[in-house]
Amino acid sequence: MVAAIPLHLGLAILAALISASIVRAMIAVQVMDRPDPRKAHDRPVPKGGGVGIVLAFLLGMAFLYWSDPLAMGTGASIPAMIGASVFIAVVAFLDDLNDWPFLVKFAAQVIGAVVVVASGLMVAGDGWGMPGFIPGWLLTVLWILFVTNAMNFIDGVNGLASGVTLIAGVFVGGIAAAHGGGFAYAACLLLAAGLAGFLPFNFPRARIFMGDVGSQFCGFLLAVLGVVASRLPGLPLPGLLMPLLLSGVLFDVAFTLLRRAWSREAVTQPHRGHLYQVAHRAGVSPVVVTLLHWGFAAFGGLLFLTAPVSLLWLACLLAVPPQLVWAWYVTRRARTAGIGRWG
Repeated sequence: MVAAIPLHLGLAILAALISASIVRAMIAVQVMDRPDPRKAHDRPVPKGGGVGIVLAFLLGMAFLYWSDPLAMGTGASIPAMIGASVFIAVVAFLDDLNDWPFLVKFAAQVIGAVVVVASGLMVAGDGWGMPGFIPGWLLTVLWILFVTNAMNFIDGVNGLASGVTLIAGVFVGGIAAAHGGGFAYAACLLLAAGLAGFLPFNFPRARIFMGDVGSQFCGFLLAVLGVVASRLPGLPLPGLLMPLLLSGVLFDVAFTLLRRAWSREAVTQPHRGHLYQVAHRAGVSPVVVTLLHWGFAAFGGLLFLTAPVSLLWLACLLAVPPQLVWAWYVTRRARTAGIGRWG
């Protein structure tokens, strides 16, 4: 795999250029995301930039399968993963165009998760260091659904979801390359390349948004790569890698769901009560919010790489205090700004 690095670097650059070209084309198409009370922007902005990420990923994967199929791995799970992620992206893009009810998107996510599990890909219990009282297939489906929706929910500030995904992809791709994970390495390489082509159009000032096609595709693929990572050989508790990388995203979503349930608010109703949204409403710069979440992702990755094997679960606990400090700070800012009901 090391000998192929120049080829892969060239492929990544090409994928980034393809993504950027498609993103520019989507700006011209003008599928508009119009402002409403629960969104951060105050003017219409094109959406659908995630199409560039998806197509760059698919074209790169097609080339790798044509040039070196054995290096990618064998078995039914790999085409199932790619096919399911494309299915999620197509449904999400149609939702961007038609604004379908949430249940339609959720049904597509369930189908995609079931396809992945049916192909034989499930979390490895020893990779997560968890007791086996939860069936692997059920844990896999729940994990995929939660992460897919978490990345969709968090995609409300320029560069947040896309930047976190890019950082996660770099960490997982590098670790997979060092431990013989051909598919995980290739998928992360191309996902990161597609995002690198998209980000300059979205951060710090947005000329286009990813849309659901981008956020759901990224979320689904990250969730699946987390499952793949849990099975990497020679790596202690590899299933903890993706939760650490996504600690900021997962904490925000979990905190928001619990807070809304405690307040007896409908958890499925659209709202603007996520921590990152409340911080923005309370006057925190969206650039600061985004960079903070990038820092959370990088911190989680560094914890995984530097923690002793026997202390990896402690490393997961060390990822929590920064989130608690962030939640406390946002709560204080919201109170000072006179924000009463967060939703």
